[in-house]
Amino acid sequence: IAGRLVHTGAPVVLWFDPGGYDAYRVENRFGPTEESGWEMIKDKIGSPNRYGVRDPGPASPARGWTLEDVRHRVDQFVLHYDVCGTSRQCFKVLHDERGLSVHFLLDVDGTIYQTLDLKDKAWHATKANDRSVGVEIASIGAYPSVEGSPLADWYTRDGQGTRITFPTWLDDPGVRTPGFIARPASAAPIEGEINGHSLVQYDFTPQQYDSLTKLTAALCAVLAELRCDYPRGTDGTVLDRVMTPPEFEHYRGVLGHWHVQDNKIDPGPAMDWDRVIDGARWLLRE
Repeated sequence: IAGRLVHTGAPVVLWFDPGGYDAYRVENRFGPTEESGWEMIKDKIGSPNRYGVRDPGPASPARGWTLEDVRHRVDQFVLHYDVCGTSRQCFKVLHDERGLSVHFLLDVDGTIYQTLDLKDKAWHATKANDRSVGVEIASIGAYPSVEGSPLADWYTRDGQGTRITFPTWLDDPGVRTPGFIARPASAAPIEGEINGHSLVQYDFTPQQYDSLTKLTAALCAVLAELRCDYPRGTDGTVLDRVMTPPEFEHYRGVLGHWHVQDNKIDPGPAMDWDRVIDGARWLLRE
């Protein structure tokens, strides 16, 4: 953060590490080199940059962003699922195809890929971008039903329960752990309603929950304005709708993409908010 290393206790690959994903690069990350330069892709992407500069607010850090500036500017942590299934595929879609970015990618084996310094603004959640950090959690997503959706292709049963099966078109999933078999934390799909849509989704992996919990705790420890909590309805459970403008303006903490925009449903009904927040709070007390 602002050039300072912050340890999470989870496996993290930075954008300048071997095998990392660099959102600062102008050229495409995948494909032939001769077809990846800016002159070859500018008509598709529109801008050489996939990120921006945060609005500093009334106290402009003209000297450049320091850790203290970021600590008091960033007060939201937005959770997404990537609808790509793996972090490699997610970065390919965001960076090479859509010209977008996110600070973190969380793969099925629990590996966290950081693509940008948190002082920089990722393009991931519209009106939340200036004040937020974002993570794309590898998952093919949530749908009205399992049948006839990508869920039927991505999940199967074996002798040990439910597992993720990467489709044949995904030549290289890019999972960092050799031979890793990804299994959802819950064997059966989970149903729920988000922004008026009835949805079903398979759970995230235990490894993803472990890393997300550690990342959340680390962010809440460093970012002074980021509360370790999620948006709650009147019954105390997670708010299942988009926030009203006043709610959003005053909210500081962890939230879903669906809380920011009414046309979004990620991170989906499977997200175990209490598992992440309770776990992060426990780590913060240690």
